Amino acid sequence: MELKRVVVTGLGALTPIGNTLDAYWNALLNGTSGAANITHFDPERFKTRFACEVKNFNATDFLDRKEARKMDRFTHFAMVAAEEGVKDAGLDTPGTCDPDRTGVIWGSGIGGLDTFLQESKNYTAGDGTPRFNPFFIPKMIADISPGHISIKYGFRGPNFTTVSACASATNALIDAMTYIRLGKADVIISGGSEAAITEAGIGGFNAMHALSVRNDNPEKASRPFCKDRDGFVMGEGGACIVLEEYEHAKKRGAKIYAEIVGFGLSADASHITAPHPEGLGASRVMINALDDAQLTPADIDYINVHGTSTPLGDIAETKAIKTVFGEHAYNLNISSTKSMTGHLLGAAGAVEAIASILAVKNDIVPPTINHETEDPDIDNKLNFTFHKAQKRTVNAALSNTFGFGGHNASVIFKKAE
Repeated sequence: MELKRVVVTGLGALTPIGNTLDAYWNALLNGTSGAANITHFDPERFKTRFACEVKNFNATDFLDRKEARKMDRFTHFAMVAAEEGVKDAGLDTPGTCDPDRTGVIWGSGIGGLDTFLQESKNYTAGDGTPRFNPFFIPKMIADISPGHISIKYGFRGPNFTTVSACASATNALIDAMTYIRLGKADVIISGGSEAAITEAGIGGFNAMHALSVRNDNPEKASRPFCKDRDGFVMGEGGACIVLEEYEHAKKRGAKIYAEIVGFGLSADASHITAPHPEGLGASRVMINALDDAQLTPADIDYINVHGTSTPLGDIAETKAIKTVFGEHAYNLNISSTKSMTGHLLGAAGAVEAIASILAVKNDIVPPTINHETEDPDIDNKLNFTFHKAQKRTVNAALSNTFGFGGHNASVIFKKAE
C-alpha cells in the first residue's frame, strides 16, 4: 500500500511566552523566559513557588461564559489554540473540507487536574453529603478537549485523546499522521493542552524532587545542559497543528508549513520516572523515526530535544544523540525550548513541534537559554544553540518527547517539496 503524504497547513499556540502563534515564535527567537512566581494559588508553603504560567488569559474573552464554565482550564487552552490553528489553515469556512473525513486527535497527560482538586476540596469541606458539580466528570476527563473541538466545528472524523505522560501530544501527532497516511482521513486537528499548575501538580512533582527550587531567580531556573540544573519548571498551555493529506491541501490551495515525514516510538523498559542511564530508549526512538522517514542521520539539521533541565535526563538524551548521529552530531543544531516555556507535560510535544516546524520554514533555530556552567558529563562540543537563535538552513528537524513510564516518541518534519 502506498502511504499518502502528510503536511502541516495550520498552527495555533497559547503558551507561557506568547498567547498567539506569532507571539510565541518571536519570544522563542528573542530568548524570553516565561517563568515567574505562581499566581494561580498561594505557593508560600511549597518547595517550588514559581512556574511558567499562561499570562493575561481570560477564557471568556474567547468562549461564551456559560460554555467556559463547563470546561477545565486545559480545555480552555485547547479551544483557543484550535481556533487559531483552524483559522490559520483556512478550515473555518464551511465546505473547505469534508466533515466526515476531518478528525481531532489531541494529547493531554493529566487532563482536568484542577477540576478534580476543587471538587475533592468541596466534598471534604462539606458534611459528607455527596454534592458534586454535574460537569465534574466531563470537565476532568482527558479526552474531553477533542470532543469540544469537534462539536464546535462539526468535525466527525477520528476523535480521541492520547495519554502517554509528557509524550502525549507527540503521540497525538503520530496517530493523526498515521490515519491520514492510511487514507482514513483528509485532515486532522492535532496538538495538546495541559493545565497542571495547581497545588496538587506542584506538590506532587515536588514530592518526587523533579522540580527546580530556584525560587530566588525563576527566570533562570530552567537551564538544560547546565551543570547546576536542579529540575524542570512546570509550564501550561496548548498548541494546535493541523495535519492534512498533501494532495487535499494542494487542491484547495492551502499554505504548507512543512511535511511530517516520519515518527518513532519506543519504551525505556527501565524505570517509572528516570530515563535509561545510557539513553537506550531515546536512541531507539530516533533510529525508528529516521527509518520511518527513510532519512539518514546526516539529513537532520536540528533536534528540538526533550531537554527538561533534570540532572539525569539531559545526560541520557545527549548520550543517545551521539549514539545515533555519530560524527554528524557535531554538525547539528540542538536546542531545548523548555528553557523558555518550561515543561508543558502532555502539551510539550505540540508546542515543541511548532518550534521545529517554524525552524524548518524560516531557517532559524531557537536558542537554549540560561546556560552558565559546562557539565563535565555532557559533551559541550555539541552545538546546543546557547543564548541566541542561530540562522542556518534547516531542511529537516527532529522533535523528541519522553514521558514517565519510559514512553518515547519522536517526529520528523522537513521542507515540503
